[in-house]
Amino acid sequence: MSSATQGTAFRATVTATGFVLDVPVIGPAEAAERAIASWQDGADLRQLPDGRWLFVLAAPVEIRADRAPGLPVVRTDRGAQAAVGADATAAVAGHLAVAAGGVTVIHRIAELAELDPAGWLDLSGLTLHRPRPVGATEPEAEPVVESLPRQPRPDLRAAAGIAPRTERARRLTEDAPAGARRRGAPFAGRPRPRPSSVTGPFALAIVVLLVVLPLLVVVASQGGTFHVGVLLLAFAAGPAAARFRQRNSGAAPGPEGSAAGAGAATSEPEPGRSRGRARRPLFNALLARLAMRTAGPLIQGRHARYLRELTTAFEQRRWEDALRDAIRLTGGRPAEQKPWLALGLPSRYEGALRPTPRAGGSGAASPLSGPTVHQHLAALYQRAAEGLEREGRIDEAAFVLADLRDAPAEAVALLVRHGRTVQAAELAEGRDLGADLVVRLWWQAGERERAVRTAYRRAAFASAVERLASDDPASARELRAAWAAHRRESGDRLGAAEVLWADESLRPSAVADLRDAVALGGPTRSRALPYLLALGAGEAARALALAVLDSDGDPATTGRSALAAALAELPAADPALDRELATAAARAVVRDGGFGGVLGDRDAGARHQRLLKRADPLVAADLARPSRAAPTAHLTAHTAADRPGTLPVMDAALLGSGAVLVACGQAGVRLLTADGRTKARWDVPADQLVLADHGGVALLVAGYGRVREVSRLDLATRSVRRWTTLSAEQIVPSFDGRHLITADDDGIAVLDTLAPRPTVVWRELGGGERLVGRLARTPAGCTGVVVSPLPDGTQVVELWRWDLPGWELRSRLRPDAFRPGRSAALAAGSLLAADPQPADGSPDRTVLHWTTESPLARPGAHPGIEGVAPHGPIVDGDHWTLAMPGPDGTGVLLHTGAGAGSAPTATVFFPQADSQAPGLRRHADAVTHWHRSGRVLATTPDGATLLANLRVTVG
Repeated sequence: MSSATQGTAFRATVTATGFVLDVPVIGPAEAAERAIASWQDGADLRQLPDGRWLFVLAAPVEIRADRAPGLPVVRTDRGAQAAVGADATAAVAGHLAVAAGGVTVIHRIAELAELDPAGWLDLSGLTLHRPRPVGATEPEAEPVVESLPRQPRPDLRAAAGIAPRTERARRLTEDAPAGARRRGAPFAGRPRPRPSSVTGPFALAIVVLLVVLPLLVVVASQGGTFHVGVLLLAFAAGPAAARFRQRNSGAAPGPEGSAAGAGAATSEPEPGRSRGRARRPLFNALLARLAMRTAGPLIQGRHARYLRELTTAFEQRRWEDALRDAIRLTGGRPAEQKPWLALGLPSRYEGALRPTPRAGGSGAASPLSGPTVHQHLAALYQRAAEGLEREGRIDEAAFVLADLRDAPAEAVALLVRHGRTVQAAELAEGRDLGADLVVRLWWQAGERERAVRTAYRRAAFASAVERLASDDPASARELRAAWAAHRRESGDRLGAAEVLWADESLRPSAVADLRDAVALGGPTRSRALPYLLALGAGEAARALALAVLDSDGDPATTGRSALAAALAELPAADPALDRELATAAARAVVRDGGFGGVLGDRDAGARHQRLLKRADPLVAADLARPSRAAPTAHLTAHTAADRPGTLPVMDAALLGSGAVLVACGQAGVRLLTADGRTKARWDVPADQLVLADHGGVALLVAGYGRVREVSRLDLATRSVRRWTTLSAEQIVPSFDGRHLITADDDGIAVLDTLAPRPTVVWRELGGGERLVGRLARTPAGCTGVVVSPLPDGTQVVELWRWDLPGWELRSRLRPDAFRPGRSAALAAGSLLAADPQPADGSPDRTVLHWTTESPLARPGAHPGIEGVAPHGPIVDGDHWTLAMPGPDGTGVLLHTGAGAGSAPTATVFFPQADSQAPGLRRHADAVTHWHRSGRVLATTPDGATLLANLRVTVG
């Protein structure tokens, strides 16, 4: 082959049988990428002695030599392989002729070292699935581990070595009203039935001889048979009414770990509450008042003698007798008294005296209920506690403060002063003292995991760290690091970095979390970049920040507003770089007319001024004040793609990065751009997406009947790992990154998704209560419709609202209009019912009925929508949508809105769509609408701006 022929070959189209890749020049990574891009089934890859690679194709391809991935190799007339530019006259079949340093070198191909491209592939992001035969039984769910928190029950009486009270003291207190005794706490287990204190005919005879007959004699001596008859009636009807109330007093208590079972322990019942409502014992009160009118001096003398003997025992320091017979002060102030009268002393806890999860309520009024007696006993117990502490009897002193004087906070302080941290922590948690105090005590006691779990459940991390910092800065720093680790494990990288940033010594450890947060894109990336720049990040962070500030599109979705707001608060470490970024941020604020609505007017103005002070003075002087355009009040209409996609959409959500995560059933999960191009895909079947509030993690749920297979997708690293198989009727579509809310036959169960097996850490409902419809959740609360049994055998429908993460029940409403299948709960505590047949005689109009905790702005006005809705409303969080047939009878038209009592703010039309129910997702400052026909459309929460509109296809 002449030189002229060689030069021509470099510019011609050749039939290549392979390529020579110059690895020493382009590098192994680039060479591997080129080989994989041109790979064929049956291709071969070998290494030449000089480091270059020989890539032999399974079948020849036509390609221009100057656009080939490497130096083209052609087949000669003698069957040899020759690289373009080499002299192949001496090469025979099975050999390669290649030029090296101006000289043609002949290599035997079979003798070249083989390379295995399989080693280049990273399979960590793939999930292994074993195919099952068609028609096979559904997979078995893994057993659920119960790990419900239990409230400590410290027994200070036993710790102090105090013997049980005497028989005389027991008789004095056994007639206390049942309403004063305790009920179990939300997670203290099911209360056990108490045996009756007086049973049998012998006890009845004693009561008649010692109480009834003397009272009859006294009443008869004062004249009038009417009083005698009333007294006999009271004695007969009182016990009968008491027994009737005991048999029919409410539904069974809630299950272990449930807050519903102890709702009646609060001083005032919630509105609409059907259980635990205090009832006035009419016959008992009548009996007591008659007795006080006839035998008042006798009863009052009995109590006065008891007080004198108790006071003498305390003053003489006969601690054994005094503490054994002392009664507990359960309130006692007049404002706390029940509106009835009892003859017994104020009740104290039956059985062993110990701190319980809930402090007991006050009982009925009695001769000992006056403020003077209460003050006397309180002062008596206080002096006793001080004396016991001076004598070194710490257990007895703590018992007096916590169980007699009802001052558990003082008892905790006493135990802490004497180094009894574990006992103090148990008492503080058992008496439901401040969450920051409980967390601090458990942390100082060495129970780190328990402290973290309590801090999360009661949202007390910040206050606990602040309280601990004043006493033990080192322990406070350790608790802060544990707080950050808890957020990191939940997938909240930015949250972990923000926790660490408050302690300057921990800031360097936040770099890895910040980089993972930047990888998520969107507002999360924008909030993480200023922290990296403040730590002195390099050119890459600078270029990315400037690119975000100069980008187009919606300021909230792109993260431009979030970055400008964060830069106003956190300057970069380099002054020159900070000036450049502040100038670009100030320009972006003026261009966007503010900070995109993420800040209030006053805060937005202050941050803009801070940016101007650090920006280039000449640019700052020329910038106008940002002016935000007035919001439009008209109904915005959007139309999805005009034809269906090629893959079904079972669930979808627009992420903070602007990408769309789509679950396609057995076709797996895809991450798409806003225009439908595939960024990543996972071969993991999924019918439902459960997104973390912070956007860093998603659970992929595949349903097989009642059984769900759940995998965990890390959106920062894009890796998937299988978690578990569980049985659940309902899985709430959002979570905090760790705790997943599900519903089953036993009520509501909260599962720890970071545990190796499904572990229940909290339960709600029970005792016949059942959930109707779907739960609605936001990070701050959860709402659902609950059906509860009543004592008379009927049922009541209520709307329950809890605060998260502690699951405090805040309200129970009886809805005005509840229609199964036509109603849906909103997370803020309201209920939306769609009535397709209103009473006004308009058959083509659907009226929306709202049940809310607060009155609506226009009571009695029910917004309506033209058309008849074939399904009930669809809700995610506080956003709702109602599907109607299209204007021409084809397609699906969605009317969507947000909040209670709201009218629709936007419409979304899916042309050529069947009547299957569409989907709604509220996540990352966006509302995503999807239809199973393979189309996804996302808007801003107010529906004014279109963010994504795509078809999901195979390509």
